[in-house]
Amino acid sequence: MSVEQDLDIIARGADEILVESELVEKLKQGRPLRIKAGFDPTAPDLHLGHTVLINKLRQFQDLGHEVMFLIGDFTGMIGDPTGKNVTRKPLTRDEVIENARTYEQQIFKILDAERTLVMFNSSWMNAMSPVDLIQLAAKHTVARMLERDDFQKRYSAGQPIAIHEFLYPLIQGYDSVAMKADVELGGTDQKFNLLVGRELQKHYGQPPQVVLTMPILEGLDGVQKMSKSLGNYIGIHEPPEEMFGKLMSISDDLMWRYFELLSFRPAGEVAGFRQQVAEGTNPRDIKFRLGEEIVARFHDAAAATRARETFIARFQKGALPEDMPELQVRAPDGTLALANLLKEAGLTGSTSEALRLVRQGAVRIDGERVEDAGLILAVGASHVVQVGKRRFARITLGS
Repeated sequence: MSVEQDLDIIARGADEILVESELVEKLKQGRPLRIKAGFDPTAPDLHLGHTVLINKLRQFQDLGHEVMFLIGDFTGMIGDPTGKNVTRKPLTRDEVIENARTYEQQIFKILDAERTLVMFNSSWMNAMSPVDLIQLAAKHTVARMLERDDFQKRYSAGQPIAIHEFLYPLIQGYDSVAMKADVELGGTDQKFNLLVGRELQKHYGQPPQVVLTMPILEGLDGVQKMSKSLGNYIGIHEPPEEMFGKLMSISDDLMWRYFELLSFRPAGEVAGFRQQVAEGTNPRDIKFRLGEEIVARFHDAAAATRARETFIARFQKGALPEDMPELQVRAPDGTLALANLLKEAGLTGSTSEALRLVRQGAVRIDGERVEDAGLILAVGASHVVQVGKRRFARITLGS
């Protein structure tokens, strides 16, 4: 393909490319570029929000470039301060090693294992002497470090910033030097750190890397970022039926965002889907395609077909109304008991009725019968709730 066609694929869904003209020049060289993305092994399980970046790496692979998947086992023991208003608790070495092992198992559901170089930044950081680290620190000023939004806010508010937190962006930047990266990918919240990598490469006499930032994927609620702590996530190890059901629960507007950031379908095909919906096709039918694609990626095509058939059997055979109401229910304390949720949503007349119906097996959430009458739901989650055979609502829990 031409450089222009490559650039169209690379830019799809990206938030920023810094500097795009430099990327064009690198592409014109006609050699495989060294594409870097780093992940701190802070949690053992990935969700779809994590895969936005990994999907882009796969696109680079398909264009013939060399992907370097960096597991930050050294930086993981510092703790990424990005977005934090308090000093983050570092992981232990044992936690880092265990989480890193599960990362390697998960990423190859998307990436081509034979074309992926998995690296650990302890490989060069453990070999760095105290003198080397001091020389690295001398290449960046405190004033520049305090330009970073989260550091600036904490400093202005009188909240403590530990010295080791300043080392995190420097070490992430030095990783680009050690890896001789041509392009580094990261979330929009990592922009400062990625730009540090550009500057350090200049200090060490290397051509500066191009920075490509990817947006943060919204969770099932369509508002807050996908997060396990918010309960609005889809884990890549979830059973096919659960994964498919969650994808079907997202709003029609959010569906297009997921197509843009999660689907490998050509942009022209997705544009065709939009046209079909504009001409009267039920968005649900297009959402089926998204659900099947994602489930097939993390399981297989047969599992995706079964998940769709299961969903149809549960919801579509006269059970799920076309005009199902979409409701917002407030939870000022951050959580809400299921019985209270059903009452506030108008699906039951009282909490006692709600508890009785749960015990009778008459309440389902996202197609699954609820057996725990004391179930607590967290803010940020969005669910299709069914009470009996005829009462339905898509409910988003907000603070």
